[in-house]
Amino acid sequence: MAGLRAAVTRAALAVVLIAATLTGAAWAGTPTEDLKRQTDRVLEVLRSTSMTPAARRAAVREVAADSFDLAETARRALGTHWQGRTPAEREEFVRVFRDLLEQTYVTRIDEYGGERVEYVAERVDGDSAIVKAQIVTKSGTTVPIESRVNQRGGRWLIYDVLIENVSLVGNYRSQFDRIIRTSSYDELVRRLKERVVQLNDKPATPAKPSGPRPR
Repeated sequence: MAGLRAAVTRAALAVVLIAATLTGAAWAGTPTEDLKRQTDRVLEVLRSTSMTPAARRAAVREVAADSFDLAETARRALGTHWQGRTPAEREEFVRVFRDLLEQTYVTRIDEYGGERVEYVAERVDGDSAIVKAQIVTKSGTTVPIESRVNQRGGRWLIYDVLIENVSLVGNYRSQFDRIIRTSSYDELVRRLKERVVQLNDKPATPAKPSGPRPR
């Protein structure tokens, strides 16, 4: 059961993060409307039988940097250590962190197994919002998911995702803080770059069949 839950959680995070990377056009609706529209686009891509795995990954990477609030996500992930970084170090960290997210979750698209997303509620507070949803598997298993977004230039951009109340940003922040405190900031960056290279060398594999497409 634990293995199934872990697999569903990975797939859930992949679907939502990929949704964030496919928002190439300007957003114009409520946070929920915009996320739902983009999630529908993602699911259509994942169900496609005409795209090769490599082409699917390439399409995601092409628009990723233009739709996810990576600077905000990176800043929050580095936590208190962000303040001590020079402008050049901050720029480098955002770039490396972006590469890490892209490589980590683009590879997760191969784990898609027919899950769907149901939106539950949203709470808007000025230029920030929280969108609550749940991932539902074909077997009926549900995984709660929460997207935290900011409005930037008329677009709602995701900066954090919570799966079963576990924060993507918080998870990275605890790992990064531990490495910096036990070693150094330079060691953290070195490890992140090394991990990106490892993920980049991982071959693309065909996505799992998701069954008949719903009418």
